[in-house]
Amino acid sequence: MNSELKRTLEAVHDGTLSVEEAVLKIKCQPFQDIGYAKVDLHRKARQGAAEVIYGAGKTPEQIAGILEVMVQNGQDTVLITRLSPEAAEIVSRTHPLDYHPDARVGILGALPEPSGLGTIVVATGGTSDQPVAEEAALTAQVLGNRVVRLYDVGVAGLHRTLAHLDEIMSASVIVAIAGMEGALASVIGGLADCPVIAVPTSVGYGASFGGLSALLSMLNSCASGVSVVNIDNGFGAGYLASMINHMDGNKEGQA
Repeated sequence: MNSELKRTLEAVHDGTLSVEEAVLKIKCQPFQDIGYAKVDLHRKARQGAAEVIYGAGKTPEQIAGILEVMVQNGQDTVLITRLSPEAAEIVSRTHPLDYHPDARVGILGALPEPSGLGTIVVATGGTSDQPVAEEAALTAQVLGNRVVRLYDVGVAGLHRTLAHLDEIMSASVIVAIAGMEGALASVIGGLADCPVIAVPTSVGYGASFGGLSALLSMLNSCASGVSVVNIDNGFGAGYLASMINHMDGNKEGQA
């Protein structure tokens, strides 16, 4: 059961929410059609996380319109991914955003208190992978997770990875982000006792083929428990890590 629906039922059980209020909350219209978008208002009730706005390809006016619908329907925190600095500046005139230019992420509203069962570690092979890592880390934080960042701990200097064994071994989920040959995911997968989500990045020289080399290396990892998302898909990794970290029965962590 997703956490949002569970909280609603628990509120009815302890008397802080009436049955009628709960029914109204659950029965609200599933989406709102604003012409250029059908804003999904039931996503949080269905999946435990509200709809996220993908900013690329949308005009600032469209993004602002979608934001307005979300705010009017009670969404406290909204995540916008792949948001250009120019669009962020225009949207911020009507909806003040906390904008992170490296990650191209905009956040409306405050970050929630962590509700995940443990800690999500986001690790990168190099500093050049940091924009993708920040997209993953910020996504996880918006979805209510405690995040520890381990940047520039790649296998070109393995001692840098091994210096963070405590964080790696105590994590509930690890997001391993690397370009070049993508070896970091296999190394961390061989050390950790939790799920590892590998993210290949488009960082690398010619034969890396824009991240394809890292993608294939990660798909062929000999370490058990490693899953792989698409090239540069920090959002997808952060979202999946959050889902794992909110599953009933996941190991207790340091939330």
